[in-house]
Amino acid sequence: MSRIGKLPIDIPSGVTITVDPEFIVVAGSKGTLKQFTMQGVTVVQEEGQIVVTRENDEPKNRSKHGLMRTLISNMVVGVTTGFSKQLEINGVGYRVALAGAGLKMNLGFSHEVNYSLPTGVTAVVEQNLITVSGIDKQQVGQVAAEIRSLKKPEPYKGKGIKYVGERIIRKSGKSGKDK
Repeated sequence: MSRIGKLPIDIPSGVTITVDPEFIVVAGSKGTLKQFTMQGVTVVQEEGQIVVTRENDEPKNRSKHGLMRTLISNMVVGVTTGFSKQLEINGVGYRVALAGAGLKMNLGFSHEVNYSLPTGVTAVVEQNLITVSGIDKQQVGQVAAEIRSLKKPEPYKGKGIKYVGERIIRKSGKSGKDK
């Protein structure tokens, strides 16, 4: 039995979950999320909890069991508290500012880089920190990864965009002969 999949999901107050044969809809104070139900996995709502079970022990159904439970759990957390990721910009002259529904960044290129945020994701800029937040964990992580990929941190001086708390392994640089 899946260690993650067998755990029931508690439904907090203020969250409504609708379980259909095709979709699971979770609605809360921050918004509504929808997830399709995978084949071979059964989702049942009983006594203020969601229980995820699988039909049999085939490898495909075993792998879907824990995944479906985690997706539903992330939806419940998303509509109650939400998710956020913080990015840090390092470098001389590297700047970021909010521009309408997107970000305008100077990242050492000859031009400004504009990134438009998708619906459901918001960003807050404080000096050299960007906080990306939303209710969908996958979407927040994807947006943060796309922003980071615009200028990945380089290993010599550490310039670029990195996650807060991310450790960049530094290189020493050239070590030529003394003449």
